[in-house]
Amino acid sequence: MSPCCSSLSHLISANLTTMHTIPMISHSIAISKFPHPFSSSSLPLRLSFTINGGGGGGPFLSYPSQKLPPFPISAPKIQSFKVLAAASVPEAKSDEPIKPAGLIQILQLGAMFGTWYLLNIYFNIYNKQVLKVYPFPATVTAFQFGFASLMINLIWSLNLHPRPNITRSQLVAILPLVVAHTMGNLLTNISLGKVAVSFTHTIKAMEPFFTVVLSSLFLGETPTFAVVSSLVPIVGGVALASMTEVSFNWIGFATAMASNLTNQSRNVLSKKLMVNEEETLDNINLYSLITIISFILLVPFTIFLEGVKFTPSYLQSAACQGLNVRELCVRSVLAAFCFHAYQQVSYGILQMVSPVSHSVGNCVKRVVVIASSVIFFQIPLSPLNTLGTGVALLGVFLYSRVKQIKPKPQTKAA
Repeated sequence: MSPCCSSLSHLISANLTTMHTIPMISHSIAISKFPHPFSSSSLPLRLSFTINGGGGGGPFLSYPSQKLPPFPISAPKIQSFKVLAAASVPEAKSDEPIKPAGLIQILQLGAMFGTWYLLNIYFNIYNKQVLKVYPFPATVTAFQFGFASLMINLIWSLNLHPRPNITRSQLVAILPLVVAHTMGNLLTNISLGKVAVSFTHTIKAMEPFFTVVLSSLFLGETPTFAVVSSLVPIVGGVALASMTEVSFNWIGFATAMASNLTNQSRNVLSKKLMVNEEETLDNINLYSLITIISFILLVPFTIFLEGVKFTPSYLQSAACQGLNVRELCVRSVLAAFCFHAYQQVSYGILQMVSPVSHSVGNCVKRVVVIASSVIFFQIPLSPLNTLGTGVALLGVFLYSRVKQIKPKPQTKAA
């Protein structure tokens, strides 16, 4: 072989070796959902991407490999992302063992869970007190979004969190989430104004049912027998609680059910959304932008639906119901603060625990909210009503567990 051919062969061999050693990076990031308040269930959004350095093509979108453990990436720029709203209970994404937490981390996590539950309790109590004497749920919801928007802009102005640079394609991608977030919170407040807090949250335990139905209809996902079985106590418990509810009201019942449909429709729709951008939104900024846009979207709708109801004459009418103007304003501000704060604490918890643990914690949170509202408002509960609520919440817990069971792959016969 001539020296020229030998050199050419050596060069080609070296290039092939270099190409085979180019790394492929797969990574999956779990960031928070509006738990409804992206959703009421407070479940995460996921950004999934794969950066492939080989083949001469640019980075492409892919699902994360189950074989490669997740690890942080800082150097490469993400050129595409896919917004995936997890279902009411996110599925486990790897078999990676969980490292035991230290005592300080356990105490910190316990404090955050306690704060999360406490903020939820106060939000539901203050919100119910306001809606009881000021029956304008659209105005109340718009005020809560507006107050949260002020808090968000204050955080950005003080550089406590970086301000995002929103692009047109990102805006188009999150608009369906904005509509669902707005409608979900509005419908929930309508329900809270019509029926007891405990009954609204009992009805909202039906979220897994809507998740399974909508995913089956629009995503072609076939639920397992265990998942379907876990829905039986949920549906049966809610039905029993509804039949024996003292404060039952058809508007309150229908709007709570509609909020379940809205929140889970959001999850199904968002699985189809994708936007190509150089930078992605973190969970806090994603929630912040959705809150601000929800406020902008809801204000004209509120004026059209209810008119201007924050004039002195309407505020004074609350005094006849038991709250003077000062008390009404203070409770409205406290409810709005708790509304925004418990979302942020929920995101902080999600960064410290697995989605499964967060889902179980969310189930416990609903139990705590129902129990505290029954005690505070002295709601009379019959034994059958208590049984129905308990069975429904037990079904939600079972759903959160069986949802993690992976079906065994069918082996082909030789």
